[in-house]
Order: sequence, then structure tokens, then C-alpha cells
Amino acid sequence: MLFLFDIDHTLLKTSGLGRSIMLEAGLAMLGREIRIDTLDFAGRLDPLILSDLLTMNGVEATPQTLDCMRTHYVERMTLAIESSGRIEALGGAHRLVDALERVEGATLGVLTGNYAPTGLAKLRAAGWDPGRFRISVWGDEAPGLPPTRNQLPGVAIERYLALHGRAVAGERVVVIGDTIHDVACAKAHGCRSVAVATGAFTVDELASAGADLVLDSLEPTEDIALEIMGWMTSPTG
Repeated sequence: MLFLFDIDHTLLKTSGLGRSIMLEAGLAMLGREIRIDTLDFAGRLDPLILSDLLTMNGVEATPQTLDCMRTHYVERMTLAIESSGRIEALGGAHRLVDALERVEGATLGVLTGNYAPTGLAKLRAAGWDPGRFRISVWGDEAPGLPPTRNQLPGVAIERYLALHGRAVAGERVVVIGDTIHDVACAKAHGCRSVAVATGAFTVDELASAGADLVLDSLEPTEDIALEIMGWMTSPTG
């Protein structure tokens, strides 16, 4: 079994820190204030967000400009995460991670649009040892052109094989996230999905996207864990 957690608005909240740091990074790179008012963040890969940011502000998104923007953003964001005190675990998240970690044969992972340095810093700031998540797939690790979130579960499944020396079937993989993109990437690989309405999407929107389980929060930890384990022990699970 493989349980893959999204980070932002699923495990923790950053209270808008990412947006403010992107403004700072843009100013540092371009020497002028930038706009991000129409930039879509929810459930997207950081490289795509930064590409859109550059284009929106009249800069061609080339490998060179993206690398420069990434450097400015990651350095500032990592420092801000460590010093701001604005990162906070969401209700029930620690308990759910603990509960699923105790399941015999389970492997925990993160599957996120974050770059690795910022994602790891967020986990630590919210009270998790990142080493508990034995499989990590980050926003710049989608193998396709163009990269998409739908490609990330395939990377996680490959890493499970490399870690354990055996494959894991899609139906024994659960993606836990807060956006329709988390649901879509799970469905693309035949995985199960738990969607929690603690981000930009409502319960109805997440249900319409086809999530296997939709929740207002991760607070009913025992019920969530029991539901997931029911999938794993069912004839089709």
C-alpha cells in the first residue's frame, strides 16, 4: 500500500506566504514590481506557476529565465518558511499520517507541486520529519513535455518498485489532496483518492471530480483510516 499526501492545504497551511515571496522574488529578478493577481496556484506544479508568472509579466519563460526565477523564489521561500512562524499543520493531519503509518505494509509518501527544498521546509516547519515519507515526488519531477500533475503518480509507483523490489497496483495507491487536480492524477493511474475541502475547492466540486472519499477536513481521522483500509481489503482493492 502506498499513501501519497499533497502538502499545501492538505497537510498544512502557509497563510499566503508563497504569494508574498513570489512578489519578492519577481522584484529581485526583474527589478520592478510584478503582478500575480490572476495567477492560478491551486494544485499546480511550481514550474508551471513560475512560467505563467514570467509570461504574465512580459518575460519569455525559457529554461534560463525559469532557472533564475526558481533560484530567487526557492532561496527566499525556504528562509521565510523557517523564520516566519506562519506554517501550521491542518486539523487531523498529524493524526491521519500517524494512523496510516501504523498500517502493516504501508508506505507513506508526498506527491506535490512544490520544489523539494520548499516542500521539505514546510513539512519540518509543520512538525513532520520528512524522512517518514519514504517516497517523495516533487513538482519539477514530472517527466513529460509539457509536465503535468497527472504524470506524478507514475513516478511514485516507479519509486515504490525501486524501494521495495516489488510493484504496487494502482488500486492500492491512495492520493490524499485538496484539489480536483489531485483527484485527476489519481484517476489517471487507477489510484484511489481522498479529497479534503480545506483549499480552493468545495466538497461538491471535489465530488464531481470523482474523488472516492470527500471530506470537510481530516479531523475524523479514525473514520478516514477505516474507510481507506476497507478499500485495501475489498476484493477489488
